[in-house]
Amino acid sequence: MKSLHWFLLLLIVAFTVLRIVEAQNQAGFISLDCGLVPTETTYVEKSTNITYKSDADYIDSGSVEKINDADKTLVQQPLWALRSFPEGQRNCYNFNLTANSKYLIRGTFLYGNYDGLNQSPSFDLHIGPSKWTSVKILGVTDRAIHELIHVLTQDRLQVCLVKTETTTPFISSLELRPLKNSTYTTQSGSLMLFNRVYCPSDSSSSVIRYDEDINDRIWDPFFDNDIVSISTDLQVDTSNIFDVPQAVMKTAAIPTNASEPWNLSWTLDNNTALSYVYMHFAEVQNLKANEIREFSITYNGGKIWYGLFRPPKLSIVTIYNQIPLSSSNGLFNFTFAMSVNSTLPPLINALEIYTVVDIQPLVTNKDDVSAMMNIKKTYGLSKKVSWQGDPCAPQFYLWEGVNCSYPNSGPSMIISLNLKESELNGTITSDISKLTQLKELDLSKNDLSGLIPAFFADMKLLTLINLSGNPKLNLTTVPDSLQQRVNSKTLTLILGEIQNPTPQKESKKVPMVAIAASVAGVFALLVILVIVFLVMRRKNAETTEAPGPLPSVTSGTVKNETKSSNLSIMTKDRRITYSEVLKMANSFERVLGKGGFGTVYHGNLDNAEVAVKMLSHSSTQGYKEFKAEVELLLRVHHRHLVGLVGYCDDGDNMALIYEYMANGDLKENMSGKRGGHVLTWQNRMQIAVEAAQGLEYLHIGCTPPMVHRDVKTTNILLNERSGAKLADFGLSRSFPLDGECHVSTVVAGTPGYLDPEYYRTNWLSEKSDVYSFGVVLLEIVTNQPVIDKTRERPHISEWVGFMLTKGDIKSIVDPKLMGDYDTNGAWKIVELALGCLNPSSNQRPTMAHVVMELNECVALENARRQGSEEMYSRGSGDFSRLSSASEFAPGAR
Repeated sequence: MKSLHWFLLLLIVAFTVLRIVEAQNQAGFISLDCGLVPTETTYVEKSTNITYKSDADYIDSGSVEKINDADKTLVQQPLWALRSFPEGQRNCYNFNLTANSKYLIRGTFLYGNYDGLNQSPSFDLHIGPSKWTSVKILGVTDRAIHELIHVLTQDRLQVCLVKTETTTPFISSLELRPLKNSTYTTQSGSLMLFNRVYCPSDSSSSVIRYDEDINDRIWDPFFDNDIVSISTDLQVDTSNIFDVPQAVMKTAAIPTNASEPWNLSWTLDNNTALSYVYMHFAEVQNLKANEIREFSITYNGGKIWYGLFRPPKLSIVTIYNQIPLSSSNGLFNFTFAMSVNSTLPPLINALEIYTVVDIQPLVTNKDDVSAMMNIKKTYGLSKKVSWQGDPCAPQFYLWEGVNCSYPNSGPSMIISLNLKESELNGTITSDISKLTQLKELDLSKNDLSGLIPAFFADMKLLTLINLSGNPKLNLTTVPDSLQQRVNSKTLTLILGEIQNPTPQKESKKVPMVAIAASVAGVFALLVILVIVFLVMRRKNAETTEAPGPLPSVTSGTVKNETKSSNLSIMTKDRRITYSEVLKMANSFERVLGKGGFGTVYHGNLDNAEVAVKMLSHSSTQGYKEFKAEVELLLRVHHRHLVGLVGYCDDGDNMALIYEYMANGDLKENMSGKRGGHVLTWQNRMQIAVEAAQGLEYLHIGCTPPMVHRDVKTTNILLNERSGAKLADFGLSRSFPLDGECHVSTVVAGTPGYLDPEYYRTNWLSEKSDVYSFGVVLLEIVTNQPVIDKTRERPHISEWVGFMLTKGDIKSIVDPKLMGDYDTNGAWKIVELALGCLNPSSNQRPTMAHVVMELNECVALENARRQGSEEMYSRGSGDFSRLSSASEFAPGAR
């Protein structure tokens, strides 16, 4: 009996130690009970065994509140307290973590009528400057849980609560869980949880999380009248990268009606959202020799998700998509159907659904952010309610007293800092010197002490320092290096009234007569200068009539542009007068076409045909675009770029004279407006490669490199032999020569062809042209409009992807070709086009690679025409690089 007693005692001790070890084995977990007091308190939550601590070290704003005592019995301890934010538009938690690490971030919200107002709070959650989601609390005792899987691009993470209505933002708990970087991968963006469920056998089952799930994911039980749960008591091999808990994988759901296909459906709130789906499978029944469980999975009208799948016995397989899914109405319907060989119905053990959220990194330079955080901490500036989150972004939440630069390329930098009357005390912190782009600094009317620091002299861009009104600051001793900058007038130093100044030598009194004489002399000089200016201006007006303002539209904003000397074209080698243009164009008798610039007329110059493009006075393009095109074409020459014969810049009359392209533009030829003939596949391949070569030359053959910015079929012109040349360079821009890969520019281009990344970030690169050229390639193959709202998928890229889910290239190739094309070349060019259209510019090919691939397409077509085409075609299931359905791969590990 004694031995049994000792055995039970040892068992209890072992179990206790095991629980303690498990409680401590939460490496990387950050579990914050928001509003927990005292702030040094920690505790282990009983049902999860997770150790929670106060959030006080991660935020310096907000007020601590508690839910009603009556509601505490209904929820776990981390929800008893909360932190509310009655002040400020944005309040942020700050975490110092490791860049490139993946985290599950979870916020939990329980209102509990803590303020006695019986409201339904509503507010937004942000990660840094980007919106994560909206939080809406419907009932007093309802809890809202929001999860995000996010890869940190920097070593700093900010989780912000943003006031959007009259109600007060609050949070009950905030949890961070490190994940393996190999799990939950996306093409771009972060993953917001839509649902995560498992299929328990017991209707009383509750959620599963830590410590059964080592990553502390929350698995909700799923019950439905159309399913029956099956389970096993045996261990399931869950050794793949997702670490799904045993308790989740030991149970599965099968349809009640085994003879009919089984449907799982859900609808996303956001119809435009992209999503990722993870299905976890394991056979949990002991099948007899004559029993087979085999099924296929399709979605949204027969798109293949996975075919003829047999779940392995007691071993996990995870099936998921590697590129995101979309649905025009937000509805997803997955169908599980038994194969003809199957004797058992389909099953599924667990399901995870996520939507993509585009989370941008901190906009402000990370060194500036660190400096500002240190300045805030040094001087205890938590009273500045706007000093939360990213200092510069969004601009609506710009920190009080801070001004920033917003370059189109690169991060924002802090250029001025005004801490006037901010109750600063102590010495001037050296963290200010880390604001390398600072131009103006105001520290006036504070209680600073000590010496003026010498590091001010090393801040080369600093032009103004105001230190007045600091009675304890030693203003009598200015560092020599700083005084030199003051003496050289590169820096203004305002000291105000100096306390205990060094005695100054008595200055000699200046006679009032001398002062008056000086003032009179200066006045006389100013009068003379004004007279000279007016005379010169009148003379210029008589010799050259100044043009009126030219309207220019950029990204929906109308502004007036006036020709000025700084915009004048530097070379006049090919300048033509307006009277010469009139003669050349035969008084504008024959119209070739019209565009945003103006009308294009036929002309003759020195017995050669030319095209004369006249700038209309009502044109949406201005003198800036006119000048850009002239200066570009005067210095670049390539056989696949339209040549500039000359230009007219004669008062209000502006014209560009090009070489004549007899067959018009590619769009006209594709549509049949040029005589009704159909461009052959060989013609199309040759046009594609020649246009690509012109674009390649702009990107890598020019010094500095150029980006066209408006690549489209109407800007690809054809000569009498259908040779292709790129045209219309009014929007083109140069790249800097210092290695930067972006140019600073306002978004411009043509809808449908416009790179979405460029549109979102204003960062223009050569990959923006690559995107537009990808659209052109799809037009060449399909002869479909770029945007057609009558199609189920309006944009041509979406439509092509949708049609190719059937795996048949014939469904998209221009029917006017009557099947006369190389099938392999068609697949190749479509794959290339979709590669050009990758949402991430880093994943797009270069134009050099595009030219190489297109040359192979030309070779394939030439070989076919010579009768040596390799006789094979791609099967209906072989479209692995084209459609989202293809990329769903089992991840058995």
